[in-house]
Amino acid sequence: MIRTVFGLMAALALPSWLAAQTPQIPNEHASDQGKAMVALHSQGVKHRATHRRGEVVPPMPGMTRNPNAATAAVPATPAVPGHGAGPTIPAKPATPAIPAHKGGQSSNHRP
Repeated sequence: MIRTVFGLMAALALPSWLAAQTPQIPNEHASDQGKAMVALHSQGVKHRATHRRGEVVPPMPGMTRNPNAATAAVPATPAVPGHGAGPTIPAKPATPAIPAHKGGQSSNHRP
């Protein structure tokens, strides 16, 4: 019994589903002005998306990944004491990344 119900549902639903997939713009009932507007605004391949989801986009030649990227911070080096007649090497302070990290928006915003 359930097979016949599913078969009947498929027989009735499949043609309407397939008919809904065909593009019908402009249809035969549209006015001439409406058909002209659709023809004016349909740009077809000219404005097709150049990137679809899931595709790898290669970088454009001559472009860096992020021209405003900060340089990496350099960690501090410890001082090395001299042994015997060797010179003592002083410590070098760390240099921050340039531009240094700017504060976020989590500060107090009360007037």
